[in-house]
Amino acid sequence: MIKVGVTGASGRMGGMLISNIIDSDKLELTSAFDISNIGMDAGEIATGKKLDVPISSAEDMENVLNDSGTQVLIDFTIANATVENAPIAAKSGVKMVIGTTGFSDEQRTIIDSAIRENNVAAIISPNYAVGVNVFFKLLQEAAQYLHDYDIEIFEAHHNQKKDAPSGTAKGAAEAINKVIKEKEFVYGREGYAPRGNEIGIHAIRGGDIVGDHTALFAGTGERIEIKHQAHSRQAFVSGAIKAAEWIHSKEPGIYDMNDMLGF
Repeated sequence: MIKVGVTGASGRMGGMLISNIIDSDKLELTSAFDISNIGMDAGEIATGKKLDVPISSAEDMENVLNDSGTQVLIDFTIANATVENAPIAAKSGVKMVIGTTGFSDEQRTIIDSAIRENNVAAIISPNYAVGVNVFFKLLQEAAQYLHDYDIEIFEAHHNQKKDAPSGTAKGAAEAINKVIKEKEFVYGREGYAPRGNEIGIHAIRGGDIVGDHTALFAGTGERIEIKHQAHSRQAFVSGAIKAAEWIHSKEPGIYDMNDMLGF
């Protein structure tokens, strides 16, 4: 069994990850971290089923990871937390699955440096849903033929999401730009805003929308829309569970979902 830790264990994603780990025949929950419910049983918080794995503070992460023998840490929290968690896990020789979004360039540099300097493996992706990563692949295919069309990306999420635009929307734009290599990113528009050589990226926040992403390629007399809609967070959780199994056997380095899916 692969020994796995989960950060944000008291949250919605954390609880779903723990529930899926419990149901897995390959993974075992050995550590859990959060800023709330410290000392309480992580299994009881997530599923009502006692696991004898207490929720620990991130301040104790290094000791808990080492004492529990955790091999892979799954982190779906917020950027300010992950940038603290990742160096601790890397120092402890723990491999990582990072699904947090909203990193600044400086934060991403800190995380990448910690992974490389401590010679561990990590998979980092803005979205672990397999369908989203196929969506990225389809966008690259479309961009080969529609590079002279106007391109816009729209994303919609629930009203509690902190960062905008979503990491997936940025990932979609970056996937397109790997093919076109010349577009600027424009985040929303206001006032006098003539269209230039750009990809427009727009964010909607409302209700309990799990995650919708649409790429629009608009030409003269026609348009093509490529869309992905997440109906449940289970799509992200299932991918993260597969990523934890996959990264456990990988050599040191920084990977993404393209590597895992063989794209």
